[in-house]
Amino acid sequence: MNSTKRIAAVLAVSFLAAGFAFGGAYKLDTAHTQIQFKVKHLGISTVTGQFKEFDGSFDLDPNNLSSLKANATIKTASIDTANSGRDEHLRSPDFFDAESHPDIKFVSTKVEELGDKKLRLHGDLTIRGVTKPIALEGEFTGAVDFMGTQRAGFTATGKINRKDFGVSWNKVLDTGGLVVSDEVVIVLEIEGSSKSESE
Repeated sequence: MNSTKRIAAVLAVSFLAAGFAFGGAYKLDTAHTQIQFKVKHLGISTVTGQFKEFDGSFDLDPNNLSSLKANATIKTASIDTANSGRDEHLRSPDFFDAESHPDIKFVSTKVEELGDKKLRLHGDLTIRGVTKPIALEGEFTGAVDFMGTQRAGFTATGKINRKDFGVSWNKVLDTGGLVVSDEVVIVLEIEGSSKSESE
């Protein structure tokens, strides 16, 4: 084997070994994970909110993104849109009904690799006791060893119709428009740490 082929072989083995090393189960790092949503208000502006209390995990093999499995449980009452009055309304039966439905849940069902670290994450989303399939477009953003702890991350975005989940309150404006749009954009910034290290 000439030197060029030898170097290529070493690099290939090193890459595969690194991918294998970072494969496994990860627990969501709540300090570096954001679960956000965006919704149109009066048809002229966008309100951005987030859920501040949640937990979950994902299994990941960097060399086979289609094997990704993820799940999360979100505390409905932790909704935060930077307006206390609006947040209380969102917790009420008009919207999420947090008292009767304290958790929002997501469980992945399938992942499609789209190339260049891009993926499409399919799963079941449960809001107000209603479960519907959704699809999120995502990207694996990498895996690193930080101070002896393995960490991995990905981003994902998608859209849902809130009425599909029984979140149907609205008012019609004099112009015929709606106070709150039915379409909700989901934005996820995910970072996890190796479960064996975080437990």
